[in-house]
Amino acid sequence: MINESLSKNNVVRNWLLIGMVMVFIQVIVGGITRLTESGLSITKWEVVSGTLPPMSEPDWITEFELYKTTPQYTEVNEGMTMSDFKFIYFWEYIHRFWARIMGFVFLFPFLYFYFVGMISRPLLRRLGLVVLLAILAATFGWIMVASGLIQRPWVNAYKLSLHLCIAMSVFVALFWAYLHEGYGNMYKSLTASRGVKTLLPWVMSILILQLFLGGVMSGMRAAVVFPTWPDMNGIFVPSIIFDPSQWSSSNFNNYDQNEFMPALIHFMHRTIAYVLFGLGILFAYRIYDSHNSNVVTNSSRKSLTGTRIAYVIVTLLFLQVVLGIITVVSSQGSVPVLWGVLHQAGALLLLSSFVVSIFVLEVKN
Repeated sequence: MINESLSKNNVVRNWLLIGMVMVFIQVIVGGITRLTESGLSITKWEVVSGTLPPMSEPDWITEFELYKTTPQYTEVNEGMTMSDFKFIYFWEYIHRFWARIMGFVFLFPFLYFYFVGMISRPLLRRLGLVVLLAILAATFGWIMVASGLIQRPWVNAYKLSLHLCIAMSVFVALFWAYLHEGYGNMYKSLTASRGVKTLLPWVMSILILQLFLGGVMSGMRAAVVFPTWPDMNGIFVPSIIFDPSQWSSSNFNNYDQNEFMPALIHFMHRTIAYVLFGLGILFAYRIYDSHNSNVVTNSSRKSLTGTRIAYVIVTLLFLQVVLGIITVVSSQGSVPVLWGVLHQAGALLLLSSFVVSIFVLEVKN
């Protein structure tokens, strides 16, 4: 009976792991879609009929003609060839198609697990949150796309960043369910010092703010405006930020028509990165220090210790700084897709490392 229970638990855990990997891939594909400016290539929201791409030349012509009515084509891509259109269509199609596949991978096994009694009540509540966030991400994804089909030649940067943050929330919620399902009864919690408990909310709040600013910065292509480091085009703080006349709702909304918002967002993203790096290192040190009095071990698995968590956090912090710098200095005319996507993936991994920290500090046998 025990072996059978463990086997069922492994099946559910592996299903959750597959879901996590698929969501991670979706975030990466979303980054590619954004950086290649492919998000507006499909102008319709067709949940069922949009499953298949254009299958004939007339179908492609119809899709291309619809795209030609968008501001992005008339203001940015006028004269685009059919081959170029197929390239941007591909990434947006893959982004939407992968979302549909994730739905099927989640729904059918869930129904089976539920009816055979393999979904516990706590897991059911956690999965309910995953579903709600996934629906919100899909809904906001279309709202984001629609924002670029009327007046702007690209999607609204603020809505884009919210969509990204919601997508990351889906991953975190699924990761949290996976940790509880797979490791909730296997590890004792670290004894958190007062310093760790005090610092954790600050680190998480700053990290979430940084993720949002990173999405806005990407949507505004702010790195292209200031592709230098450690200065910003020769100065450390752009003077336009200190001009009171620039602090207007018009500049906030029409960020693509002025340098103020790209300068402000870029400066904030850099500054908060330094703050997050410092606090992250301090948090990792305090986690490491907690390890000295309480090592988390398990007889059947490698020990999950404060030391390992601290090392992972520090490594990812350094990696993010390096990737961020490379992305900025490589943004000569456009944001490099490879470095931009790696920087986004690193952000999700860094977020995951702090989620593990919260889990190990919170979970009780």
